[in-house]
Amino acid sequence: QMQLVESGGGLVQAGGSLRLSCATSGRTAATVVMGWFRQAPGKERVFVAGIGWNSGTTNYRDAVKGRFTISRDNAKNMVYLQMNSLKPEDTAVYYCAAQTFYGNNWNPGEYGYWGQGTQVTVSS
Repeated sequence: QMQLVESGGGLVQAGGSLRLSCATSGRTAATVVMGWFRQAPGKERVFVAGIGWNSGTTNYRDAVKGRFTISRDNAKNMVYLQMNSLKPEDTAVYYCAAQTFYGNNWNPGEYGYWGQGTQVTVSS
């Protein structure tokens, strides 16, 4: 089993920044990819960013490229999402998730472990 706990969400004005953190514990050695997803009210959960746990290779959805940066600290079993130049449309609950096999890291169905989520609200 693996446990994931997000933190760092909050209310910020448009143009501001937030840094989300995800603490992982348990069977972290099984991790292949870590991802950040978000879900706005009434919408489906969508991929935001992903990082290879060992390789450090990253990928992002187009809407956040150049504004968000995913990173990880393997020694601390932590994953981060630095969010800059935030927009009202970034408002959502943000989730971190762990994938334990190589697949399509955009597909939430391929992630076996999820955190409880942290709310990010961007005011205009």
